[in-house]
Amino acid sequence: MSLVRNFATVGSATLLSRLLGFVRDVLLAAVVGAGPVADAFVVAFRLPNLFRRLFAEGAFNSAFIPLFGRTVEEEGDAGAKRFAGEIGAALLFCLLVLTAFAQIFMPLVVWALAPGFVEDPTKYDLTVLMSRIAFPYLIFMSMLAFIGGILNTYQRFAAAAFAPVMLNVVMSAVLGAVLYLGIKDDTALGVILAIGVTVGGIVQLIVVLIDLKRLGFKIPVFRPRYTKSAKRLLMLGIPGVVAGGVTQINIAVGQIIASMQEGANALLYFADRLYQLPLGVIGIAIGVVLLPSLTRQLRAGQMGAYQHSLNRALEFSLVLTLPAAVALAVIPQEIVSVLFQRVRFDAAAVEGTAAALTAFAFGLPAFVLNKVFSPGYFAREDTKTPMIFAVVGMVVNVGLSIALFPMLQHVGIALATTLAGWVNTGLLIIVLWRRGHFQPDFKLLRRLSLVVLASLLMGVAVHFAAIYMASWLSAPWLAVRAGSLVLLVLVGMVTFAVFTQLSGGSDLVGMLKALRRRNT
Repeated sequence: MSLVRNFATVGSATLLSRLLGFVRDVLLAAVVGAGPVADAFVVAFRLPNLFRRLFAEGAFNSAFIPLFGRTVEEEGDAGAKRFAGEIGAALLFCLLVLTAFAQIFMPLVVWALAPGFVEDPTKYDLTVLMSRIAFPYLIFMSMLAFIGGILNTYQRFAAAAFAPVMLNVVMSAVLGAVLYLGIKDDTALGVILAIGVTVGGIVQLIVVLIDLKRLGFKIPVFRPRYTKSAKRLLMLGIPGVVAGGVTQINIAVGQIIASMQEGANALLYFADRLYQLPLGVIGIAIGVVLLPSLTRQLRAGQMGAYQHSLNRALEFSLVLTLPAAVALAVIPQEIVSVLFQRVRFDAAAVEGTAAALTAFAFGLPAFVLNKVFSPGYFAREDTKTPMIFAVVGMVVNVGLSIALFPMLQHVGIALATTLAGWVNTGLLIIVLWRRGHFQPDFKLLRRLSLVVLASLLMGVAVHFAAIYMASWLSAPWLAVRAGSLVLLVLVGMVTFAVFTQLSGGSDLVGMLKALRRRNT
């Protein structure tokens, strides 16, 4: 299977998940608006996700996949099963211990992540309760990342990519039931939402377990032991905690500061959800597919194939990311109002979310490029260098968040996250290039300059199209507004596709043909 086809497999599943995520968020905005329950839910939901992305998707996968790939190549399936059994037992034991401590010290954890909530005891207590109920989600999602790493190494990407769809299905069903039943009590709403998160985690884990069974890969059950494999994973994983989760750490820092502004966490959450759509579809797909591919090519000594994969991954990512970033920066108000403005999500919430979305949009290419270049280090079992760059990025983020918040409020936090992302990604690119591990070819440089031009031209077209369609985008009927937004998006897609295909910025037709071929 080609890289493009694998990207498309993961990306299409992620796109479906994100679209259903929008359905979930539209329902969430209608149920809780941008009030205290929304603030509590954001913290309660983000807490296990923060640990998941730091320890599971960040540190664990960046260390586990190269080690597991080496074991498969050197020791075969028998050695790989033993390795998976040892690591799985250690991982589950650590997750259970972490969850137990989190349940005990949850009031302190919430205080650390959202100190501003203490001024409102009702919101603070609700956040603690919801966080305790939702935190076991971490266990199920971390085990999903572990099993997904095994499946991805064997070039089975669909199940792990499709699993997140089930969370949005579960949460949408829960929110739909809440709206239908007309539940208004804040505590009841919070408890129901938190239970939905945990149930969604269980369903997602079941999806990958079914595919693991189809693969015929049975993980042996061992008691937790500090084996040589676990020690090596730990040595690689500690730096990966920072390197793989820099975006989440930056968001957590912003969450702490945002708790000082009423409703800011909710505004940042909804803006974050919007720019996470292209980041998820593009960045996550590339990160999932590229790491096992680069690892396999380096182990086989195929340096030409390695450079080709990295160049094409960079080209493919920016062809999709740059126009998305421009669109989010040009028409944020139209996007937010159509998707979220109803019931308890008013015009002020739209304005605040749109302003944050604009700031995030300028950082979108940096966040995606981080997913492209980090595997270049992880495939060589180098997690320390990205860790150093991540620390630099965090320092920049904290400093700028503190400096900008008094002037720009929550928008300053979004802008600080964007600038920190560019610092971190810039360091990754420069050092990888200086080491000779990234050699951009002429085709890449030429095409990227044309893609930038096509994206800017598309932005101009979308801007004037939005002005022309302003009355439709603000119509009193939701169906008219939604249809107008879809039409506006299509204008942008067609405009960009025509510009980039005619200029030679990218061979979109060739990419479509590649998706139809099973092998290259």
